[in-house]
Amino acid sequence: METSLHQQLKHRYAAESGDTEVVLGPYRIDAVRGDELIEIQCAGLSAIRDKCRDLLKRHKLRVVKPVIERTRIAKAKKRGGKVQSSRMSPKRGSVVDVFEDLIYFTKVFPHRNLVIEVPLMHVIETRIPRGKSRRRRWQKDYRVDDVELESMGESYHFSTAADLLAIVNVPAGTTEFNTSDLAKWIDRPRWVAQKIAYVLRHTGAITTNRRQRSGIVYRVDTQTTTAEFVGTTRRTA
Repeated sequence: METSLHQQLKHRYAAESGDTEVVLGPYRIDAVRGDELIEIQCAGLSAIRDKCRDLLKRHKLRVVKPVIERTRIAKAKKRGGKVQSSRMSPKRGSVVDVFEDLIYFTKVFPHRNLVIEVPLMHVIETRIPRGKSRRRRWQKDYRVDDVELESMGESYHFSTAADLLAIVNVPAGTTEFNTSDLAKWIDRPRWVAQKIAYVLRHTGAITTNRRQRSGIVYRVDTQTTTAEFVGTTRRTA
């Protein structure tokens, strides 16, 4: 079932001059704004990979992949019922989280007709009790009834592979690094850095330079990335 968040984003990105739920050949497009098609993907990017690859042959495409920065958890007794209580989730998201999905999108991005936009947002997640009679041992005692937008913050726009390097805090002048270095720059575990390195390598942002006992050493073209970093944009919605 479509969430309120997905509906809100469709209308937000379509704007006054755009249309939503447009049928284009075998596909249904979330929004169309001028000559640009817009796909809102709150779930994983792998689900729309083939669709995007096909659309990009003939159209300009913007894929909007929201990252939840903060979540307000609201509890109700039943679907559509009055909220009984709410609290902020301790979990926090950041733009770096988008790499988790880009792992499955490296055969699509980068593309001359494609822009990936990653808006950071605060949402309200409404939970209702799950019936005990249908609950499995591994299931949680609640289910999510709806997710809706509370507020939007910065949006990051990616059109080239080098744009991705701008969000992993590569120090100026760096030409070589390994995933241990990358983990320090983003303040994440090394296994997260390894996934990011995979995306950077398969999109062409970095290349494998050599292997050593501590791991693979990657190389980045400083001149190219410095020029591209200037083009990386952020905006406050």
